[in-house]
Amino acid sequence: MRSKIGNLLMMLGVLLLLGAVGLLGYNRWDNWRAGQSVADIQDALEEAEEADNSIPEDGVMRTIEIDGYLYIGTLSIPSYGLELPVMSEWSYPGLKIAPGRYTGSVWTDDLIICGHNYERHFGNLKYLEAGDEITFTDVDDNVFNYQVEEVYILQPTDVEEMVSQSSGEWDLTLFTCTIGGQTRVTVRCSRTE
Repeated sequence: MRSKIGNLLMMLGVLLLLGAVGLLGYNRWDNWRAGQSVADIQDALEEAEEADNSIPEDGVMRTIEIDGYLYIGTLSIPSYGLELPVMSEWSYPGLKIAPGRYTGSVWTDDLIICGHNYERHFGNLKYLEAGDEITFTDVDDNVFNYQVEEVYILQPTDVEEMVSQSSGEWDLTLFTCTIGGQTRVTVRCSRTE
């Protein structure tokens, strides 16, 4: 009887180990796939750009459609060598492809961008420091330069704090979930132009 229970527990342990290895493999593949998507979209954005450097009176950012998704521009974080296309609106399926605008606009200095914590997306936000530079280039080739002011953690239920502190106080906010999704890494930036 003890031998049967021992064998059963051993098999259960092996199955759990195989499941963990499979999950790790899937996460690595998903991170690689996200990086490939970003590279393909960046190429398409560069080819599709038709510069219209005029400032929109209503603060609405112009978009370009690529593969059924609308994009507002490119976010660059030089300290991590990241160049990321930014979708016009965020969605859970969209975050598997690229970061998305949560709310706001570069023209009204209240842009909030959320992204998945893939290593090739926003996974390194927690390592940014005050003074690091970030650039956003819209689809019309208008360049907006920012400097990181603060990096901190918010609870996932602090939606009001995420949005209200950005209005007027912060020109750009980036955020992503931590591993396990328990909290949000939040980066607040001021425009340097």
